[in-house]
Amino acid sequence: MPRPDPQPAFVLIRPQMGENIGAAARAMWNFGLDRMRIVAPRDGWPNQRAVAMASGAGRLLDEAQLFDDTAAAIGDCDFVYATTARPRDLTKPVFTPQAAMQDARARIAAGGKVAVMFGPERAGMENDDIARANAIISVPVNPEFASLNLAQCVLLTGYEWRREAVPVAPMRVDALADWAEQIEIEKLTAHYEDRLQDAGFFFPDHKAASMKLNLRNLWSRMPLTRADVQMLHGIMRQMVRWKDRG
Repeated sequence: MPRPDPQPAFVLIRPQMGENIGAAARAMWNFGLDRMRIVAPRDGWPNQRAVAMASGAGRLLDEAQLFDDTAAAIGDCDFVYATTARPRDLTKPVFTPQAAMQDARARIAAGGKVAVMFGPERAGMENDDIARANAIISVPVNPEFASLNLAQCVLLTGYEWRREAVPVAPMRVDALADWAEQIEIEKLTAHYEDRLQDAGFFFPDHKAASMKLNLRNLWSRMPLTRADVQMLHGIMRQMVRWKDRG
């Protein structure tokens, strides 16, 4: 049964310190957010230091969902934002926190399932994580000191979510009603990577990793429906059959 008060899931990618997880929980609960997901925490889970730091927000930690990898954590979502101090070299829409939370509210109001990813404290998310996102949230910080603590970034994003509590005009429901979930995009990516690998597309070897990253980034930029995904699977299967007959 769907939970009341629809809201985005906040996904902590490989957080390094229990104290920062607890502080992130407090920041979320300050603004009425309680859907926490945790990917491969460095110091294991559950973590008593996180509980101590969370104080009155301990319920979020009790209910937090634990995942082994990023793909699993966002698999049921149809739109994902990645927070980063710099947009990197991946071609994606870039939002300020305010614009991102406006967009998230509209998507959720139209029935979408949204997640916001936050990277590890030391160096932020890797390109492989960001490539799975549909858009980037870039905080306009001082370029000479761009590092944000995990909890600070969660607090800033949560504040913008709460500030947009006044309802905004929803996106057209028919534009979002049947978008593919991330797990379906993941399977499509794997299908194409496997078949293209068999065909020798990823050549030379030293460029294969970047070519696969670009392919994954291509899929994530497209607002694909489930019908689109099924058609793309069918195109690849038919091409393979045609080659085998030849």
